[in-house]
Amino acid sequence: MMQRLTYRGLAYYQFEALRACGVNHGIFTRRGGVSQGQWASLNMSCSTGDAAEAVYENRRRALEALGLQPERACTAWMVHGCQVRVVQPEDWRVSAANDVRADALVTQARGVALTLRFADCVPVMFYDPRKGVIGLAHAGWRGLVAGVLIETMRTMQRVFGSQPRDVIAAVGPSIGPQQFEVGADVAAQIQQAVDVPVVRQVAGRLYADLWRAAHAQLAALGVDHVEIAGICTASNTDEWFSHRAERGQTGRFGAIIALE
Repeated sequence: MMQRLTYRGLAYYQFEALRACGVNHGIFTRRGGVSQGQWASLNMSCSTGDAAEAVYENRRRALEALGLQPERACTAWMVHGCQVRVVQPEDWRVSAANDVRADALVTQARGVALTLRFADCVPVMFYDPRKGVIGLAHAGWRGLVAGVLIETMRTMQRVFGSQPRDVIAAVGPSIGPQQFEVGADVAAQIQQAVDVPVVRQVAGRLYADLWRAAHAQLAALGVDHVEIAGICTASNTDEWFSHRAERGQTGRFGAIIALE
């Protein structure tokens, strides 16, 4: 289960497992920002056509809700692949910057806020309490097929010595299995990326379960503790941005995680 919290008009969710470990994090809804129109109101992305000033203010507000500073945040320009960036203290950059091209960020540096943006793709958070390592991955269907979750875990192992059995993973709000209709080619690619059934046919249409796919990949790596939000973004556009449900005319919600 996730817990819903509010701060000065913002609404965000936290995972129970990460809260119990004292990990500072939040997955923010679309509420409480300054953006207007199709981006209303807490749009965290400049790539959607929204005014940059509004986006920067939205990012500042989200970081403030978690007690974090923009100058100690690191984000990325996502490419829907499996690139993982290891963030060091010298990588601090204002939350407005996203010159790093990556689909996942991992760090052992305290006080650095890892931030990424979503609108139906799956946010996945990682925490290794033994090594003191966090990670944040952007896992759309392309990323899952490319192995972004696998590469994130392997990077944590290679760089920090993390063991999958020690890691807590949390699968956040995204498009749900009842809404994610796909074509035969995409369905085949997603199914080939996992060893459990994740595609079903209903009335001649194919639907993929990205939550189950993410869980299956993590479990295959040896990650035993996986928490799944079970919140469908496409089914609740009052609270979430959804690229599918809003036909691309929408913003992006933010996910943030940091070590205290």
